[in-house]
Amino acid sequence: MAATNTPEVLDAALLRAGRFDRQVLVDRPDLKDRIDILKVHARKIQMAGDVNLETIAARTPGMVGADLANIVNEAALLAVRRGAESVELRDLEQAADRVTLGLEKKSRVMTAEEKERVAVHEAGHALVALSVKHADPLHRVSIIPRSIGALGYTLQLPTQERYLMTEPELEDQIAVLMGGRAAEEIQYGGVVSTGAADDLERASALVRQMVTRFGMSDPLGKMTYGQPVASPFLKSPFEMEGRNYSERTAETIDSESRRILDDNYGRVMGILLKNREPLMRISHELMQKETLERAELDRLLMAPEPATAEEIHGGVQCR
Repeated sequence: MAATNTPEVLDAALLRAGRFDRQVLVDRPDLKDRIDILKVHARKIQMAGDVNLETIAARTPGMVGADLANIVNEAALLAVRRGAESVELRDLEQAADRVTLGLEKKSRVMTAEEKERVAVHEAGHALVALSVKHADPLHRVSIIPRSIGALGYTLQLPTQERYLMTEPELEDQIAVLMGGRAAEEIQYGGVVSTGAADDLERASALVRQMVTRFGMSDPLGKMTYGQPVASPFLKSPFEMEGRNYSERTAETIDSESRRILDDNYGRVMGILLKNREPLMRISHELMQKETLERAELDRLLMAPEPATAEEIHGGVQCR
């Protein structure tokens, strides 16, 4: 018996019958597995009654056992530092934030103008996430800088593990990514910042996959373009290397990718323009509190003034 993290580099002679001819893939744990792993590590810690390990498991997709153990240990340290006798849900939430988003950098000084722009940007993400049908439920939005370089974040929690996504679901994911950039454009008269760089990169990569790997473009038909990587283990099957199409097809890929992005960006602009008052309420509250939970966002969206309830809920469907 042997183990490796790089099966693609093993010599074929080593894998032939009679040697290591059986390969067992130990994949990352799914939601149920993560709950079970968290329960094992939580046995060693005094947990408060409000702790819901399913909530933590839902927000940690892709994490392995060592990552989950780190979250529990970090939560225990946080509880000790505040003099508590047991670990509460807030400790686990904060520990998960540290592992996935990095440490809070409250000492990082932003100007009032920068802080306002970040608040508008994150409010845009949040409002679009609450508006589109297929987005994962919104959990929290914050403008506290993190050590990974993010000036803010919008956290969504999937309700279940996903092994495939439909075209409308992918388009709504793109819409949420574009919400921050669109909010800046609306609020600042078309003057945008560099804050949307990561959002644009992720949205562009997703659109490219729709066009070249998922067959979601009529002009390009039901074909895939580009050579997928050989390894079935470590890398995504949707990563590409090499090019197996003509220059004319490359131009079509570019134009289709641009069209899908532009169509979804236009949809996002429509949502935010229709709900500009809620957008401003969320951004203003973020400026005051820096972090808003879902219940607080729902309260802001229910405010009757200055927009009417029909205007607000026409574009915002809370889930």
